[in-house]
Amino acid sequence: MMKNKREYDIQDFPDIAELETEIHRIKYKNQYAKVLRSTIYALITVAAVAVLVATLLLPVLQIYGNSMTPTLNEGEIVVSVKGASFERGDVVAFYYNNKILVKRLIAMPGEWVDVDSDGNVSINGKKMDEPYLTEKALGDTTIKLPYQVPENRYFVMGDHRATSVDSRSTAVGCVAEEQIVGKIVFRIWPLPSFGALD
Repeated sequence: MMKNKREYDIQDFPDIAELETEIHRIKYKNQYAKVLRSTIYALITVAAVAVLVATLLLPVLQIYGNSMTPTLNEGEIVVSVKGASFERGDVVAFYYNNKILVKRLIAMPGEWVDVDSDGNVSINGKKMDEPYLTEKALGDTTIKLPYQVPENRYFVMGDHRATSVDSRSTAVGCVAEEQIVGKIVFRIWPLPSFGALD
């Protein structure tokens, strides 16, 4: 017997168990999509905040060259702090000719710097104690010593004094405060050296 358009067998309808399974599947699919969306938004927000922090407050830098050995070696990754106050002995990163150099702050604005032929550094006539050095050298010195650091400038030197090109050379000179990216405070790579900079 043929069914007309309005007649249906009870078998044409899903039973309660099938309906419950389908409702559960649809709910799960909607929940999964909602969780996935919120996870993606959270990850994007965290990434954006991390980029802002890394750019504005804590720039992450990779060391190139050997001018700061033994303190920092080529390939190491460090974190610097922007807006920090600077003291003699701090390791700072600064802009120079579209590059970022890393050197140690030796003398403050207005101070007199002298370096003898053995590489001993004196500030205002007093010899500096530099326990971070393994060797001393006069290095590439083209400025006339003793030298007075100009106002609003800092005198910087690399820890590998024989090879570092720094404020002893007229090519680099003293560093203005606006050139300074930040003070290097933490090493994050390689993992065995992870920790605060000595």
